[in-house]
Amino acid sequence: MLEKTQSLINNFNEWIGRSVAWFIIAMVIITFFNVVMRYGFNFGLIAIQESVIYLHSFVFMLAIAYTYKHNEHVRVDIFYSKYSDSQKAWTDFLGTVFLLFPFCIYLIFSSWEYASNSWQLLEGSREAGGLPLVFILKTLVPLMPILLLLQGISAMCNSLMTITSKRK
Repeated sequence: MLEKTQSLINNFNEWIGRSVAWFIIAMVIITFFNVVMRYGFNFGLIAIQESVIYLHSFVFMLAIAYTYKHNEHVRVDIFYSKYSDSQKAWTDFLGTVFLLFPFCIYLIFSSWEYASNSWQLLEGSREAGGLPLVFILKTLVPLMPILLLLQGISAMCNSLMTITSKRK
């Protein structure tokens, strides 16, 4: 059961991470286009500038669980690197339960109304000529901890399998 849950979550976050990675290419192309238009032709659009901000937000907010899945997140491992597999599993398990989960749950509940209100208004940019999609951008605030919480469940499954000697 733990392996199936872990695999399902890992595959989901892997798919999201690989999908939003394509946004980086779009950001580069749009930024290049924006620079050429602005400095070459003295022409710029707020919507083009905002689109880069949106794409940047999507990459960072949606790929955070992907980064956690691949253990590429920031870790201060003064002691961790010297731990045995079992000690690492316990450290990861306790860190997930007592640090990651409370943070994610707090962020979900504290941002839910923020995103919901934005959807009710179909909030758009405050800038003239900006993108009318601020409500989608604000949806990333509760979505990010949901994805991170799911990946935390996967990490917790991995830790439990290591602790119970089902995985080394």
